[in-house]
Amino acid sequence: MKRLLFVAALLLGTSQLTAQTIAITGATVALGDGSEPISGGTVVIREGKILGAGVGIAVPRDAQIIDARGKWVTPGIIGGFSRLGLSEIDLSADGTTDDRAPTGPFSAAIDVAPAVNPMSSTISVNRADGVTRAIVAPNTARSIFAGQGAMIDLGADRDPITAARRFQFVELGESGAATAGGSRASSHLLFRNALREAAELGRYSQRASSRAAPTEDMVVRNPNESRMTGLNAQRSDDVLLTRFDAAALVPVLEGRQYLLVHVEQANDILQAIALKRDFPRLKMVLVGVTEGWTVADRIAASGIPVIASAVNDLPASFEQLAATQSNIGRMRSAGVTVAIGMIDDNDSRYLFNQRQYAANLVALGKVPGATGVSWGEALAMITSKPAEVIGMGGQLGSLGRGRQGDVVIWSGDPFELSSEAQMVWIDGVRQPLESRQTKLRDRYQRLDRQALPEAYRR
Repeated sequence: MKRLLFVAALLLGTSQLTAQTIAITGATVALGDGSEPISGGTVVIREGKILGAGVGIAVPRDAQIIDARGKWVTPGIIGGFSRLGLSEIDLSADGTTDDRAPTGPFSAAIDVAPAVNPMSSTISVNRADGVTRAIVAPNTARSIFAGQGAMIDLGADRDPITAARRFQFVELGESGAATAGGSRASSHLLFRNALREAAELGRYSQRASSRAAPTEDMVVRNPNESRMTGLNAQRSDDVLLTRFDAAALVPVLEGRQYLLVHVEQANDILQAIALKRDFPRLKMVLVGVTEGWTVADRIAASGIPVIASAVNDLPASFEQLAATQSNIGRMRSAGVTVAIGMIDDNDSRYLFNQRQYAANLVALGKVPGATGVSWGEALAMITSKPAEVIGMGGQLGSLGRGRQGDVVIWSGDPFELSSEAQMVWIDGVRQPLESRQTKLRDRYQRLDRQALPEAYRR
């Protein structure tokens, strides 16, 4: 249950921000686990979690019953990769962008969680279109390492962080090469050296205390503490990372924190897979992966999941020359675990586009020579799969029993452009669907013509 529900209810002037027992009946229910939709289904939410979903689900006597005949019910959409809540206005407008630290001393140690603004207008807009959670990553600045990303929820309160410091994000494609001095060879050397420094710091820590390595809390929450285990230990003279950055990579090296790697070109994908062989404890996830279809068998054999861009179909850069909308379908057919993300695709604002991207993948199945996915698989790619690839599939992303109560009632098939989110719950709490845009729409739809400037009254 969210910690600030009562305060949020007062601020928003609504009594909806409380978790109740809800039974949604008579709907077409899509579980989000890859299965196909179920007609005449029921979804029960109790104490903020899914109690049951499907046909023949018992309705508790104390449940508030919502008749959803003619409507569709799905899990909330999860933004597979984003900078949601970090930027109000892009293009680095002063005071509006917190996705990177271009002049700061730190890289890997940066924790994105304190910068996420739950009151950002972009969050309310996406919530109103059925997006309930998002994977949020920082952007790179002076290093190939951007910092530590989080899973957030889009609830109308001031407690957005579901899981802080869930992963480290690194650039190893064109952007990484540019940051590392102008070549991919340099970026891979920097990556290996960073892990060497992390390993060195971890060994010092083992000698200094019973802990295996500096904990994430020590790195992020106590940055000024001089007695942190391992951080005040002697280090080699040729280090390139600050102590905090090196300490932040220890959990990555030891497989206690996920590593999201941005690669687009086929050769970059293979080089990332090779890193996993050299550092077998890395829990790696590939992001972007435009040319993944050309090496899909190698990705599948590695067991590394991907968060792929769904509609890259033009050679927008030299690392995307083999772009095709069939990329995800072909990787999925080869056995790759795929989620949909939006890296560098208006990823701070338009996460609701994932719904249409998933629909495009379904439609591709009807195009001769193209490779799409089934309806159920497409929904899973924007609900359960983003949670699964960072180890949170047991908590989020589907209507399975015990999952968090993130539920959306749609006016129709959510993959149809004409369908809209009519009710949204996050953690079992009914959410407001107002945004600045809807308020402006309502205001000017109902505005008395006498209130308009004279020029508009003629």
